[in-house]
Amino acid sequence: MGQKIITAKNGYSEFDEWLKKASAKKVLLVCDDSIRFMNDFDSHLHTLEAGNTEFVRFKDFQPNPLYENVMDGVRVFRDRGCDSIMAVGGGSAMDVAKCIKAYAKMQGSGECGEWLDKPIETNSIHFLAMPTTAGTGSEATRYAVIYFEGKKQSVTSDSFIPEAVLMDPSVLKTLPLYQKKATMMDAFSHALESFWSVNSTEESKEYSKKAIKGILRHMKGYLANTEEGNAGMLKAAHIAGKAINITQTTAGHAMCYKITSLFGCAHGHAAALCDRVLFSYMTEHTSECIDKRGEKYLRSVLDEIGMAMGCKDGINGAKKFCRIFDSLELEVPAASDQEFEELKNSVNPDRLKNHPIALDIDTIDALYHEILKGKQK
Repeated sequence: MGQKIITAKNGYSEFDEWLKKASAKKVLLVCDDSIRFMNDFDSHLHTLEAGNTEFVRFKDFQPNPLYENVMDGVRVFRDRGCDSIMAVGGGSAMDVAKCIKAYAKMQGSGECGEWLDKPIETNSIHFLAMPTTAGTGSEATRYAVIYFEGKKQSVTSDSFIPEAVLMDPSVLKTLPLYQKKATMMDAFSHALESFWSVNSTEESKEYSKKAIKGILRHMKGYLANTEEGNAGMLKAAHIAGKAINITQTTAGHAMCYKITSLFGCAHGHAAALCDRVLFSYMTEHTSECIDKRGEKYLRSVLDEIGMAMGCKDGINGAKKFCRIFDSLELEVPAASDQEFEELKNSVNPDRLKNHPIALDIDTIDALYHEILKGKQK
């Protein structure tokens, strides 16, 4: 069965119906701080708690969540006798909830990273997600990222995909403008990277196309905080998530993580910084294509992306993406020689395998110098 999308209409009646069908009596609510700004939803939860449903709130995790945070969540799930899980928040809340679901029924306490070494088995725990940003698309993907002993752990399972998603555009109203811009550009980068990925399929490209068109259609209203704009962007980000669920991301994301850690940029801001340069670079270097479908295919895909953006070809699509980035007035950080050195050595080669054009370390270094400004000496 496909993922069910429910809305906040009629006082969250569809959510209530989902709880009833899932026979959810004690829900582990994995939530970040955004829930305190969601007055209508929080009030509805208190109404439900006055009845027959208990929500056990779990907030003990951080951005870039730790394996130990997941262990704590599993312990709460077991000790409190929870029967279902709901994730409310951005990517970190989703990642923690996914891993809690995966490990809740596994043997042992999880000490010393034991669950990371075991295959994930499907279980019957009901799982619903409620995204509070229009960006990560995590509610549509089989991926989660947590950290163990300082090292990033990418965990993958089809069982991570929530059976239902609650879409409530009102949750985007209180997002700071910078976060709205950054998360929107994360969704845009997902759609672009999935479209040109060597793993793309006809299905994933259709999702990418729909996401790009949705982002462009609703951008103005979303940034102006209209209900229609917020609803449209939430949907577009979800569709972009469905695209990367098939293909994974490419060089833009592989190159953006160190920018985030060095300069404190939001993830989507850093991804867009990279993709605005990579898109243009790709249109000029299709001869270096490593996609087995060939250079002619890659050129046609880049042109398809441009046309999805309302342009005649990929070259003009790349220019439009740069104009959009510039219009958002997102900062372009300045890097020192030492930081450029760190950046070029930070990229995971495995992540580059999804990218359709070969990138060696010297090319990556040159791209970083185009992506960022150099610090004045």
